[in-house]
Amino acid sequence: MTYRDGTSERHAVVVGGGLAGVTAALRLADAGLRVTLLENRPRLGGLAFSFRRGELTVDNGQHVYLRCCTAYRWFLDRVDGARLAPLQPRLDVPVLDVAHPGGPRLGRLRRTALPVPLHLAGSLARYPHLSLAERAAVGRAAFALKGLDPADPALDGIDFATWLRRHGQSPRAVEALWDLVGVATLNATAPNASMALAAMVFRTGLLSDPGAADIGWSRVPLGELHDTLARKALDTAGVRTELRTRVSEVGRADDGRWNVTAGTGRLAADAVVLAVPQREAHALLPEGALDDPDRLLGIGTAPILNLHVVYDRRVLRRPFFAALGSPVQWVFDRTDASGLTAGVPGGDGGRRAGQYLALSQSAAEDEIDTPVSVLRERYLPELERLLPATRGARVRDFFVTRERTATFAPVPGVGRLRPGARTNAPGLCLAGSWTATGWPATMEGAVRSGLSAAGAALAALGRRHEHPLEEAA
Repeated sequence: MTYRDGTSERHAVVVGGGLAGVTAALRLADAGLRVTLLENRPRLGGLAFSFRRGELTVDNGQHVYLRCCTAYRWFLDRVDGARLAPLQPRLDVPVLDVAHPGGPRLGRLRRTALPVPLHLAGSLARYPHLSLAERAAVGRAAFALKGLDPADPALDGIDFATWLRRHGQSPRAVEALWDLVGVATLNATAPNASMALAAMVFRTGLLSDPGAADIGWSRVPLGELHDTLARKALDTAGVRTELRTRVSEVGRADDGRWNVTAGTGRLAADAVVLAVPQREAHALLPEGALDDPDRLLGIGTAPILNLHVVYDRRVLRRPFFAALGSPVQWVFDRTDASGLTAGVPGGDGGRRAGQYLALSQSAAEDEIDTPVSVLRERYLPELERLLPATRGARVRDFFVTRERTATFAPVPGVGRLRPGARTNAPGLCLAGSWTATGWPATMEGAVRSGLSAAGAALAALGRRHEHPLEEAA
C-alpha cells in the first residue's frame, strides 16, 4: 500500500522531545517505522537539560538515578552514554546533622553485599541521627513495607505520613530517614505523598535487591546525554527531528490515519505519541480519546528549586551529601561537570580555579518564587554551618534555577487520575512521567512511559515487538 505522502512505510509522529518522547521515537524507529519527532524547544531533553552561564555549563537541576532504574539505564546504553553517568559501587550517602546538641554530626547510609534486608542492617544500627528505639521502629516499618503491594488502590488513598504514624515512626525518624529519601524521590513530604508511590519507592529502592539503591549521576552536563547523544542516536536510527516546532492540533483524517498540524504544515501519520505534559496533552487530545479527559487537569504539579554557588576554592571533598537540621537538603559538587577547574587560586597554571556546588531543594512550594537576594541571605550562612571551609572562601557567583512544574504532584489519589499509554483512539498513545507507570515523576518513569507508548503504538499497527526490559531479563 502506498500512502498519500508517497511512501509505503508506516509513519509515526512523536510530539515532545523529552526523555519519554526520545525513548518512544527510538523504539518505533528500531521497529522499522519511519519516525518524525517534533519538539517545541530548541533542544531535546525536556526538564533535564543544560545551559551556558559564562564559563560554566549548568544543569537546570541535579538529577540522579538508582541501579534499580533499569529503563533509564537502558536509555543510557541506547544513546551510548552509560560511561558518562556511572553508578556508585555501593550505596553510600553522607548525612550531616548540624542541629545536634553536641555539634555537627556525620552519619552514613550505606549498604553491604549481604542479602535484603541485612544489606542495610549494619548501617541502620550505627546511624547516629536516630535513637536505638527509633532504629528498631524503622526496622519494623521496613518489614511492614516489604509486605505491601504498591498497586493496591487503597494505598493510593492515604498519605505516607499517616502510614508512618500507624507504624510507630517518630517525627525525628521521618525527618532523618523517610523524608530524607522520600522528598528527593517523590518531590513531596510524607503528608503530601501517596502511600502507594512511597511504598513503590522504598520497596523497589531499598527492599528489592542489595544494590537497588546505588546512586548514579552524570559526570558531564545533562545536555550531553539528553540532547547531544540523544540526537545522535535519533539521527543514526533514521528519526527526523524537528526542533522549534509547536504542534497545534492532532486529528483523524478521512482515510483513518492521523493528521498532525505543526507550525504551518501538516503531517500524516499511522501512529501518534503525545509525549508532552498533561495539560498540553489535554489540549491536543481529540474528542473521545479518553473517557474522562478532564482528569488530566486534576494531576497537579510540584516545583523544585536549585541554588548554584561558585566558590573561589575547594570547600567540599565529597561528591555529595544530605543535610539535617538545615533548610539545605542535598548538596552536589558539579565542578568537573560544569567545566570549572577545581583547585586553589594560582595553582592551576593560570586557569580559573574554584568549586561549584548545586543545592537541590525538592518540594519547594514555599520558596519557588523567593527573590534571589533573599535566597542568598538564607542559604550562604547555612552552607557556612555545614561546610566550615566556606567561611574563608569568596563567592564568585550565586544564581538560581526554578522549575515550577518540575514533576507531577504525587498526592494521595493521583493514581486514579494517571492514564495508561493506550487511548480509545487506535494509534494515539500517551507518554510522560505523569502517565500510569507505577513510578513517581523521575527520569526512570519518563523512559518507562516512552517504552510503553511505543509498545502500544506498535501493537495498534499489528507490529510484533518485545519490551527491551523483558529482553534484558
